[in-house]
Amino acid sequence: MTEQKAVWSLYLIKTAQKKIYTGISTDVRRRFQEHQDGGRLAAKSLRGKGPLSLEFYIKVGDRAEASRLEYRIKKLARSEKEKIIKGELSIPDL
Repeated sequence: MTEQKAVWSLYLIKTAQKKIYTGISTDVRRRFQEHQDGGRLAAKSLRGKGPLSLEFYIKVGDRAEASRLEYRIKKLARSEKEKIIKGELSIPDL
């Protein structure tokens, strides 16, 4: 019997103030709902910043790969993140 590994995704959320938050999860829809709810499971930087919109997500593989990609994207300028959202910059280009 083989153990099935979780597939991690990277996601970008935009706040009401147009700030872009980057995160990773194995269940993007659940995680987005946690952020939307604003409870203790929400990222502190997103609490009270709603309404939020899930702008982009992509499956990237294991947790290590997702974390590396998250780190690289968090260092990008807002304009570059906007290009990812619009499809003008692809994840492999990073």
